[in-house]
Amino acid sequence: MISSPRPPVQIAWVTSDLAATESMLSALLGVRKWIRMPGVHFAPDTCSYRGEPADFVADIALSYLGDMQLELIAPVSGRSIYSDFLDDSGPGLHHICIEADDPDGFAAMLDDAAARGAELVSQGVMPGGIRFAYVSAPDAGVPFVEIAHIPPEIRAFFDYIKQEQR
Repeated sequence: MISSPRPPVQIAWVTSDLAATESMLSALLGVRKWIRMPGVHFAPDTCSYRGEPADFVADIALSYLGDMQLELIAPVSGRSIYSDFLDDSGPGLHHICIEADDPDGFAAMLDDAAARGAELVSQGVMPGGIRFAYVSAPDAGVPFVEIAHIPPEIRAFFDYIKQEQR
């Protein structure tokens, strides 16, 4: 059981057009700058989707609105949780993210989600060491909830992106 509340730290959309989504969200939300990370490779030795190794590439854009991270994901190649969402639902809100304090907390949050009936859909380690897992809980009212652990080096990068908004 989660010992303390975990407020979302990120809202993420999947899109086929990063520029159009950046432009619209900037206009609607007042976001000043997006940082793009093209060609992020999720390798099959560190990522899985629906229990099978996953090998895919996505373009990612990040920004902040206050302390809330905004993430845009555009699938480029390979089958993934993102490409299937885009094919099945079209562009739109994909997930919210909650963050674990450490690797043990990450594992505990996954166990807690499973105990509450959430299905593990995808998980892995991104370049830079971010551990992530997507769970599906239809009663949550959002397609997926991401559980993540962010290492200090990536936290510093995120802080830089946040500073760019000021």
